[in-house]
Amino acid sequence: MNAGTITIVDYESAHQRYFEQLYRSWFTKHFGQAPEAVDEFILTQPETAVLEKGGAILMILYKDSLAGAVALKKEDDYSFELTKMAIGEEYRGKGLGEALSRAAISKAVALGAKRIVLYTHNSLKAAINLYRKLGFEEIPLETGHYSSFRCDIKMELSLDKLNHV
Repeated sequence: MNAGTITIVDYESAHQRYFEQLYRSWFTKHFGQAPEAVDEFILTQPETAVLEKGGAILMILYKDSLAGAVALKKEDDYSFELTKMAIGEEYRGKGLGEALSRAAISKAVALGAKRIVLYTHNSLKAAINLYRKLGFEEIPLETGHYSSFRCDIKMELSLDKLNHV
């Protein structure tokens, strides 16, 4: 996708350092500590953790500078988890989160997904509002997937019902 100053590209190994630093910075800002152990595999070995298992990672550029990222981690034959979504602080408020989310939904459809799930936290109001705008609905949260201090909401987007991406 290219909308003038916004370009969305598939992840390349050269992006790994930015992908990891961006998410670590975002996580630390919002939760006051380093990411959890469950995140380390995806952050340090995204090719193995996400791409080799049938998922995808998208990078968003703003005026040719890396500005954000999102991963689609394959959960099963029809489900992907939208994870590690972050937009650099200096790029927020420019519609990049929505553009990247829409691109991720389109990518999931292209990969054969029937649904996308995500885990988030009540304190992340702007993100939750965006997800709701895109059609995600809150569903019951199972325990043990992520710690409760960083994830207290699970949302799902049924792609069978989708008609506005």
